[in-house]
Amino acid sequence: MRRLIEVKSKADIFPEYKNTPIGLLLEYHNLNRTFCRYDSPQMLIGMCMDNRKSLWIPENFAFIIRSGGANLFYHEFQVSYAIGVGDVKHIALIGHNDCGMVQIHNRKDLFIEGLQKNAGWKQETAQMHFENLSPFFEIGDETEFLVSEAKRIQRRYPSIVVAPLYFNEETSKISQIEMKE
Repeated sequence: MRRLIEVKSKADIFPEYKNTPIGLLLEYHNLNRTFCRYDSPQMLIGMCMDNRKSLWIPENFAFIIRSGGANLFYHEFQVSYAIGVGDVKHIALIGHNDCGMVQIHNRKDLFIEGLQKNAGWKQETAQMHFENLSPFFEIGDETEFLVSEAKRIQRRYPSIVVAPLYFNEETSKISQIEMKE
């Protein structure tokens, strides 16, 4: 399991994130840094679609893409847009504990029943939908997925700094994930 490094002071921020938008994100959210005014986004934040998380950041500070498990694989055009048109050079991937994309198979019945009840789907259609698509969205361990997704994005966009981060639902604080094995 990867080590989570809490950010309780500026000194805790990894050197590669200090004086970057990623460091500022950690300062704003965890350390209550006074907000600055931004006219354009400084970074892209990819975070889970989970409704229990909100970030303490200034207006216009970041593009934000919400996707189950902070999986940006199927959002690559939006990532490229933020980089190419939005001129961002930093990406933070923020996952969290108790993520619904971990062991998604445990929610199969709930998923199917919910589509039947809420969307009017037939049971067979909902089941086929789950079985065909759930493997693409299962993330396994949250921290390992975030590290692997950060590495994937880094390979795709070699000049971009990509940080895997971990949001703790109990404390509402963001930790850094140690990348080394």
